[in-house]
Parts: sequence; structure tokens; C-alpha cells
Amino acid sequence: MTPSPERTQLAFALRELKQRAGLSLTGLEERTPFSKSSWGRYLKGETLPPREAVRELCRLAGEPDGHCLALWELAEAETSGRAAPPQTEQPPPEPSSEPGPPSKPPPPPAPAAPPHKPTRHGSWRIAAVTAAALTAVLTLTATAALLLTGSGSPESEPETTGIPTSPPAPRCRDTSCEARDPMNMRCGSGTHTLATHRTATGARLELRHNPRCGASWARMWSTEVGDRLEMTASGPTHATEVVDALDARNYLYTPMTATDPGTLVRACFRPAHRSPRECFEATVR
Repeated sequence: MTPSPERTQLAFALRELKQRAGLSLTGLEERTPFSKSSWGRYLKGETLPPREAVRELCRLAGEPDGHCLALWELAEAETSGRAAPPQTEQPPPEPSSEPGPPSKPPPPPAPAAPPHKPTRHGSWRIAAVTAAALTAVLTLTATAALLLTGSGSPESEPETTGIPTSPPAPRCRDTSCEARDPMNMRCGSGTHTLATHRTATGARLELRHNPRCGASWARMWSTEVGDRLEMTASGPTHATEVVDALDARNYLYTPMTATDPGTLVRACFRPAHRSPRECFEATVR
């Protein structure tokens, strides 16, 4: 069954974290409570991972878990059916006040047919078919084992088989992305980091660009309440601010702005404690 767009987007984000952590499936098995085969299914989008698996992978990659947990919530709601609109229950038909014709009694059940006793010829044929089916199952099992193990070759990881090569299609493009949230518009996967900056207060900043969306934005983490990030390109300035402790523990994104290759994107960080403003910039490639 084809994974839902929500689960596909979560799997794509988890694969990016795995690549950033530099771990194989075996490495994930050794460092988390989850098996290699389970991680293979999670990363392909075949199975919704437990919430704890998402948090563990974020921890290993050294990334805040807010974004991936938000994707997990969407995928979990879709999988559990909580995202589907409730179905209206049809009321039972009202009894009629008019007397109807008397109902006929149900017909007596038909007598059960006596069990068929196979003849000698029939028994031989059943045994032959069973043996042939068993042989086919064993052959398929052996073939699958050879394919998975590479005929005795060193461990090969089934990471690429059946994995979508690109993230789900974005929901906006170019000017239609202006002032929109990059995560809600599915622009958060398959992005390029244009530039990074670490502030004097310890906050981490990045300028991001998604060529499929034709848009850029800035994000920050390791922040404090009151910190503010502003991003400007060829259009209006977009900003985001840390308003509570939950924001400070997660990624915080500015709204997007449409940017073509060659556009200069500039971000400025305004710390809460009246420290000097820090700016950095990059050109969209």
C-alpha cells in the first residue's frame, strides 16, 4: 500500500536525519531500542514509527525534535483515522403504525452434507498438490534470503528499495509561497542550507531555500524567550519571535519569500537581552 503524503514526508525527514547522523541501519539498532528491520520500515514509510523512535533519531542527529514530532502528529492522526471527518450515524427506521402482513417463518435449515471421504486417487492428488505448494514456498523463501543477504556478501542494507526518491509535492510555488509557513506548505524537505551562523548568545541560525518551492526562509534554535529573527530578500521583511519556553526548545521559522537564483537573502538576529544585532547573508544558488 502506498504511504500517505503525511507519512511519506515524515519518512523523508527521518532519512535526512539519519544521513546527518552518519549512521547505518546497524548503527541505529545499536544505539536505539529499535531493530534494524524496524528502522528500515520506518525510513521507507511502510510503518509509522513510535514517537520515541523519532525523538531518538533527532537526538542522535543533534537536532531539535519539534519539527519531526509535528510531522509525526500529522501522520499519526492520518493513520489512526483521527484526521478523517466523523461519519454521521443514520437513525434507525421508525416503526410503521400500519399493520403489515404477517411475517413468514424462516425456512428450516438445510441438512448438512455428509463429509466427503476422498478416494485413494483423491488422497494421492491432494498429497501431490500439497508437496508442490510446499516446494514452491521453500524455493521462494530461499530466493528471498539470497536476495537479502547478497549470496553471502557483506551486510547490505535495504535502504533504497521502495523508498521514494523525492519528498511529497509542495503545496505552493514562487509567489504563491509568499508569507506562507514552509512546513505547512511541504517546503521543509529537500531544502538547501544557504548559510549558517552562531550568535554571541549561542543561538543557531540558518538561511534555507527550496528550489521546488522557489522560496527561501530563515530558522533559529537554541534560543531564549524574546529573541527575534528577521529575513529579507527582494520583497518584504518576514520575522518570527520566541514567545515561550516551547518555542525556545524547538526550531522557529520565518515565513517564506519567493526567491530566484541569484537573489541575495539576508537574516538579522535581535537577541532579547539588548545585545547588538547580528546579520548574515547568502545568495540563492
